[in-house]
Amino acid sequence: MIVRHLHDIIGTDYDVDTPNWNSRRLLLKKDDVGFSLHDTIIKAGTETQIWYKHHVEAVYCIEGEGEIELVDSNEIYRIEPGMMYVLNGHEKHLLRGTTDMRMICVFNPACTGFEVHDEEGAYVSTHS
Repeated sequence: MIVRHLHDIIGTDYDVDTPNWNSRRLLLKKDDVGFSLHDTIIKAGTETQIWYKHHVEAVYCIEGEGEIELVDSNEIYRIEPGMMYVLNGHEKHLLRGTTDMRMICVFNPACTGFEVHDEEGAYVSTHS
């Protein structure tokens, strides 16, 4: 059994903070459960280009407001608490935070914890 508390992750290597988002990684590939689990803050007033071409991501908003725009279709979906979306088609998208948004994210395959967004918005590992 794995037990972790968010307050124990904040400020560690499991807490990745960027200008647009802050991802607190609760489960990673090394935990060997088949997926990773992240408690992520999307910062207010930001827009992030993302394309998870190597991962499927499920996102559940628990706080805040914003929107997701699918790049290929220009469809825009409002994000608010209780809203869930899954990028099961590896959709290129723009994620915008109107306010700080707290999102619970699940990735398959599991993230290692060292991923950063490349110029296409895809996750690539900084470690092999």
